[in-house]
Amino acid sequence: MEHQDLPALAGADGTVRLPGSKSISNRMLLLAALAAGTTTIRDLLDSDDTRVMLEALRRLGIGIEALGGDAWRVIGAGGAFPVKAAELFLGNAGTAFRPLTAALALAGGHYRLSGVARMHERPIGDLVDGLRQIGADVRYLGNAGFPPLEIHPAAIALDTPIRVRGDVSSQFLTALLMALPLVGRAAVVEVTTELISKPYIEITLNLMARFGVVVEREGWQRFALAAGQTYRSPGTLHVEGDASAASYFLAAGAIGGGPVRVEGVGRSSIQGDVRFADALTVLGAQIEWGDNFIVARAPAAGKLKAFDLDLNHIPDAAMTLAVAALFADGTCALRNIASWRVKETDRIAAMATELRKLGATVEEGADYLRVTPPPALVAHAAIDTYDDHRMAMCFSLAALGGVPLRINDPQCVAKTFPDYFASFGRIAAPVIAIDGPSASGKGTVAARVAAAMGFHYLDSGSLYRLTALSALRAGVALDDEAGVAALAAALPAEFAGERILLADDDVTDAIRTEEAGVGASKVAALPAVRAALLERQRAYRRLPGLVADGRDMGSVVFPQAPVKVFLTASAEARAERRYKQLMEKGMPAKMRTLLQDLQERDARDAARSVAPLRQEADAALVDTTPMGIEQAVASVLDIVRRKLPQR
Repeated sequence: MEHQDLPALAGADGTVRLPGSKSISNRMLLLAALAAGTTTIRDLLDSDDTRVMLEALRRLGIGIEALGGDAWRVIGAGGAFPVKAAELFLGNAGTAFRPLTAALALAGGHYRLSGVARMHERPIGDLVDGLRQIGADVRYLGNAGFPPLEIHPAAIALDTPIRVRGDVSSQFLTALLMALPLVGRAAVVEVTTELISKPYIEITLNLMARFGVVVEREGWQRFALAAGQTYRSPGTLHVEGDASAASYFLAAGAIGGGPVRVEGVGRSSIQGDVRFADALTVLGAQIEWGDNFIVARAPAAGKLKAFDLDLNHIPDAAMTLAVAALFADGTCALRNIASWRVKETDRIAAMATELRKLGATVEEGADYLRVTPPPALVAHAAIDTYDDHRMAMCFSLAALGGVPLRINDPQCVAKTFPDYFASFGRIAAPVIAIDGPSASGKGTVAARVAAAMGFHYLDSGSLYRLTALSALRAGVALDDEAGVAALAAALPAEFAGERILLADDDVTDAIRTEEAGVGASKVAALPAVRAALLERQRAYRRLPGLVADGRDMGSVVFPQAPVKVFLTASAEARAERRYKQLMEKGMPAKMRTLLQDLQERDARDAARSVAPLRQEADAALVDTTPMGIEQAVASVLDIVRRKLPQR
């Protein structure tokens, strides 16, 4: 079985740009397919569920065109689907299966719909009952009340309200509302029970309105569509970031210190799951809102507070709170979550089982969980994910308790967030920042420390040397800030083992010349160049961890790094080391010139206005003047092992 091993994590900070919302992506695709006109959808989520929907729409005769990146063009049918007979395999995508069932039942064709084994265990009887009330011919091919389904053409009558339950899944109501405009007549849907997940219905109504169909609702029990409404393309639409996915990173900020900033959702979001941030405030987390971002920090007092919450309105994001309960100061209760039972797995049972592996005491009810955190989390737990993307993402947060753990079948995150673990690593992977003046040995030491730890390695100096070399080769003056910054932003650099490539040209030796070194120092003093390379450097932060060396790793690039080392040596010792390096490579050098160059570079680096070279207050000083490389490496590793848990 494939697995993702997570190291013991000491904290979380940084910025995450969210992928597009699954709920919005698949709703937009279906509405665009049914609308008159052509719709361009940007920021569409690339995941298993959206790929299932795209393929189904193609098979149903809808024109789909990839525009590159995350943009798609959908040529709408202006009503029911053109293809009147098809077999569709829809995986485990509820956001595709339920709405397509309703739309196809009113499309006047013959269709078969199936999915994976788990989809055939997820109830759909309430939706089928609602469709049969208006004359739709929907038949079960297996167990009554569950997929797979067969649909035949039928005459549709809308003389009386459609009555549907709302306490199992809000997707049944969403499916009916989105499909009914195909009939072209007035229609009423009445919800006979409490409606769960109301914010998801808000998403549906909002998107239908964007396509020209208005639904009048009376409370949450009665929904009316006037006759004659049809879907019309609004032209170009943008998909919001996934608010459910935001919950993992916001929780990471609340658990791991923060600040963690998620971009793509905020106070203007149409998704109800942004209210997860409100739940975090109940736990004591510090939350900051923007129109299109949210920032989370740990409580000022330290630990998260125990909670007792009704989470019916955010069932998906609520799963994240179950794991956050491991970090609370007492027993936590998650209530009104019965819908978890009929998701990708029985999430109440699955969550209880896996929380116990980490040492929690868990009480499981029909529609609730009570979680009592252990005094200390159990290390090296192997978490099963049940082919459920949210189980995998939620439990990654447990590593922030300072214990290593294993996530089994991590690829299940592809359902909604294929790059989840890479994104999680960019805020949670431990960073060892090694700063210091030129020729202090930090590059050699950092590379060896990375190898000893099994971490990734970033030689930030190489990026600046590559930028300088690119400018020299392109004839761009090193003091042309805008020109050099443009080169830095689009630097065609690649690190292939010990080789460094620039547009496929091996420049490993070329960037180590004194000319490139002096040029790097000059361009590094330019604010626009540093800004252009900042996010590029941060992107090197990946699981299981990163060792980064440079002159501002601990001060600017990774200011929250749990381990900071300032490696230094006397100017004379550094000049002698540089002299030996150059002589070994057969390059001419003079000690006096090297010493003068180093002293000038030190002064320039310390005096520059942006990210001056300095030892941070929380950085350990290691003077390597009397040390050999092995001693220096051992000194740094000793510091690392004292500061990083479980290392």
